[in-house]
Amino acid sequence: MRLAAGQFRELTQDDLRFARQIGCTGVTVNKPDLDSPAWVAFLNKQFRASAGPRPPTTRWNAMELAQIRSAAAAHGLALECIEGVPKNLIDHAILGLPGAEEQIDDFKATIRAMGQAGIPVLGYAWIPDQVWRTAKAAHGRGGALVTAYDHVIGERIATGTLPPRNEVAMWANWERFIDAVLPVAEAEGVKLSLHPDDPPVPALDGVARIFRDEAGFARAMHYADSPNHGIAFCTGTFAEAGAETMMAALTRFAREGRIHYVHLRSVAGVLPRFAESFIDEGTVDAVAVLRTLREASFDGFVIDDHVPHVVGDTVWGHRSRAYATGFIAGILRVLGADNATTPATNATSQRETTP
Repeated sequence: MRLAAGQFRELTQDDLRFARQIGCTGVTVNKPDLDSPAWVAFLNKQFRASAGPRPPTTRWNAMELAQIRSAAAAHGLALECIEGVPKNLIDHAILGLPGAEEQIDDFKATIRAMGQAGIPVLGYAWIPDQVWRTAKAAHGRGGALVTAYDHVIGERIATGTLPPRNEVAMWANWERFIDAVLPVAEAEGVKLSLHPDDPPVPALDGVARIFRDEAGFARAMHYADSPNHGIAFCTGTFAEAGAETMMAALTRFAREGRIHYVHLRSVAGVLPRFAESFIDEGTVDAVAVLRTLREASFDGFVIDDHVPHVVGDTVWGHRSRAYATGFIAGILRVLGADNATTPATNATSQRETTP
């Protein structure tokens, strides 16, 4: 079990230094828009002699991915995973709209690029409009800013931007997608990791959310039954429907070896209303989660997720993430997990030289 710093939408050298300084052995990048000024500047500064016009990105290329991986490696960090593509690169496939086949072809090309660049895991989600929250305010401990959701409000909202889709349609769209992309992932040695719908409710904005519970994931794991297809298990999302429900799903899928990595966070309350919370409070017992994973011989990585915004923090949440990561690292140390805070490159040599 390894500890990673997660959810970088953009990267800087300071971010990578920070990740190593707080004891992580790896990082993840979350839905990177490689056309954004920040990513262009990062890659230009590190690797490109000059920047010229480039067409909009619809698929990632292996060279850029390898450069990002190399930037992490220079700080002693593994690029563990890229957590999804920007939604405009997969939304037509999710909804079964014209252009779906082109997006699926681009996704297959991205998987091939991931394999060539040596990045082992590609996360994805099957919701066209991403995470929903109805509030962000000083609900948290000491007035920390946290997000919250009230389904009484959420179920009334109709943005008019999405075509209605029932469960039958969403399952059909997903099966078409996974049938096409999973063989490529198997050939390239890349793991595809499915994230649950957040919040885990039957439908929002007229679109069914099919990966909201243990049953939905069991169906998906049975249909796409491959070592290269698994779960990005988010404790907070599952716990939004109840902590006992989350622990049951965690135990089942960990024992079945279907969990590739874990988002470890907590929430206060359950649907129809909940708010996110610090990792050391709320309904999620982080000790029980990590003990369950260890007992199941889980060999993936763990990252924090959706941290509260504390006084003087950055947009990414450096202060709050340092707190959450340190909390996780402490539990791993107590549980005796291997490589809890030691870089993988050093851990091997230490074990080999220990009498």
